[in-house]
Amino acid sequence: MAAPEWASEEEHNAACYVYGIVPGDVESTPDARGLGDRPVTVVRHGEIAALVSEIHPDDAIGTPQDLKAHDELLNATVIEAPVLPLRFGAVMTTPEAVAEELLAPHHDQFLAALEELEGRAEYIVKGRYVERAVLTELLAENDEAARLREEIGDTTEDATRDVRMRLGEIIQQGLAAKRDADTDRFMQALSPHSVATAVREPTHEQDAVHVALLVETARRSDFEDALDGLARGWEERIDLRLRGPLAPYDFVVKPN
Repeated sequence: MAAPEWASEEEHNAACYVYGIVPGDVESTPDARGLGDRPVTVVRHGEIAALVSEIHPDDAIGTPQDLKAHDELLNATVIEAPVLPLRFGAVMTTPEAVAEELLAPHHDQFLAALEELEGRAEYIVKGRYVERAVLTELLAENDEAARLREEIGDTTEDATRDVRMRLGEIIQQGLAAKRDADTDRFMQALSPHSVATAVREPTHEQDAVHVALLVETARRSDFEDALDGLARGWEERIDLRLRGPLAPYDFVVKPN
């Protein structure tokens, strides 16, 4: 496909929104849609290309719908071809600028990265502690916590404010230690079934694991079987959730 042509005379001033980098032989499909439900086209340079769509310079972007459109396009692309995702909000002046200022200077670096990602996709696993189960563990393992819990009993919050604060500190410290230990166990179980891993920061105080994994498409079933085995062992203690295949944000190095 040739460089995109803007749709109408009044849109000649439109800018170019860039989603990600793909191999040069990738073709845009008629049903591919980006921000504002605009068609997605391809800008090529050498052996690589960029997925782009038209955007008016005065358009405000950043709505939940925009973010969803950006991610959905890239996640759909990774099923068919390797993709180097750009972070949301990458806008350039014209398709020619995309080719000359983005693709040309980084051609070899992008091409090598795409070759590394061929046949691979990102998966994110997030696990959250079952509150009752993890609290029972913490109280059983820490005598001070158990004593403070008993001391609180049915008394008012004002009467035991200091005790409650101390118990909260112990619980937070205990959760952090358990998170480290359970993340290590997760990595031991799943790392053999992935090409690379990246531990993400917790997003909730009761998060047990939050890990991104780069997985060979051909080994997806082995990966999911290993995850299912771990989930069975953690049943009623940690709820595991899997997302993917996704564009490999956690495994893309920014160009120099």
